[in-house]
Order: sequence, then structure tokens, then C-alpha cells
Amino acid sequence: MEYLFIDAVYEGLRQWGCSQGILCAWGICRDGSKVLLHLALGSRESYQNCLDFIRDMVRRGLQAPVLVTTDGAPGLIRAVTEVWGRSLRQRCLAHKMRNILDKLPRDAQVAVKRRVRDVFYAPSLEMAPERAAEVLEDYRETYPAAMRSFNDDLEACLVYLRCPLRHQRSIRTTNLLERAFQESRRRTKVIPHFFTERACLKLVFSALWKTSQRWRAVTTTELERQQLALLRQELGLPLYPGQETHVHR
Repeated sequence: MEYLFIDAVYEGLRQWGCSQGILCAWGICRDGSKVLLHLALGSRESYQNCLDFIRDMVRRGLQAPVLVTTDGAPGLIRAVTEVWGRSLRQRCLAHKMRNILDKLPRDAQVAVKRRVRDVFYAPSLEMAPERAAEVLEDYRETYPAAMRSFNDDLEACLVYLRCPLRHQRSIRTTNLLERAFQESRRRTKVIPHFFTERACLKLVFSALWKTSQRWRAVTTTELERQQLALLRQELGLPLYPGQETHVHR
């Protein structure tokens, strides 16, 4: 597994009368295929829930990925960092952009969004900090809350630029999970509440699994495999069998 994505969906459970979180993980394998990995009850805000969720995948044989993409939930970030401290941690840019826009007046959103996108989708990791500094300089005094949000965890917003160019569009957000969750919500909205945790998990898993069968693979050539092997070596991550040949060429 080269790239890992973790997000959560929330569904109502009648017996608790509240919204119950369901953590979900999927990944992109060395050959570019996308697979649904794990589903469990838990909140991404809870460090312990997230840690148990991740450790369960590790117990089942999941090795350290090159990059893990999540939203900004502190509990989830802490758990990811503890288990996979050498892996790159990518902040989901879709979540991040929504956080920034929520702190802007409506008439400023289009202009600021365009400038922030220029940073997030910079042609290279070297160019992104320069663009970020310009955005902060231009808007820090006018929109301080939005700029604090923009600057918070900025390095994690840009780390995907270290990965192969062909893969970058696929790894900078958790949007694939968002679309899968939309399908699960479409199926569950006709059932306002679930009677049990098991019933909730079963229905959401069914929707996510069927959606995952339609996921298209990410193109991965020999060049990308070499780049990932070198990046693993740079990060101090274990190589998969056969990757040694890519490193020593």
C-alpha cells in the first residue's frame, strides 16, 4: 500500500439518540488499484478511536504507506503521526479550503479561493511557500481568521508535491471517500435511525463496498514505481519486495 486515506461518516443510531461516527480507510496499491481497507465505529475526533482503528489495520498486515491523507481532526492526526511517524501526512485540501472559505465574507470568497488554489496546486514544492507568503501578506490584516486557517498546518497541505506528478491529483484530498459516503447517505436517508450498531455498519459497508468496485485505478508506470521506491528510502520506510532494484538502478 503506497497511499492511505482515512475519513469518517456519521449516521444516527436510535439506541443512543445521537450521531455515531464510522471510520473508513481505503488505499492505493503499488499497481495503482484502489481498495477499501477497513470500516469501524468511532469518531475521528477521538484519538483512542483512531489509534485502535489504525492499529487494527497494522495487526492485519498493513505496512507503513508513503503518504496518509486525512482531514484536520486532531485525534486522527495524532494517531496517524504516532503509528506512521515517518510517512508523509497530507491534509485534505477540499476540507481545508472549506475551512478557509467559511471564515471569509461571501464577496471575498472567489478572489481568495483563486489565490489559495494557486498555492495548494503549485507546480512544485519549491514554488508553493513563495506563493503562500504572498497570500498571507496580501490578506493577513483584512481577513485574519481566514489567513490563520490557511497558515495552520500549511506544510501538510503541500507535502503531496513530493510524490510522483501523475499521482498528485489522486492523493491530495479524501474526495473519493466523500463521494462514496454520499452514496451511503442516499441509501440510509430513507431509514432515519438504526436499531443497532451492527445494522448501521452493515448498510454503510454495503454501500461503500459496491461503490468501491467501480473505482478506477491510478496509472502507475515503471517511472512512478522508481520514484516511490526512492521516496520510501528517503523517508526511512521499509521497501516492498522487488523495490530494492528500483533504488539501486
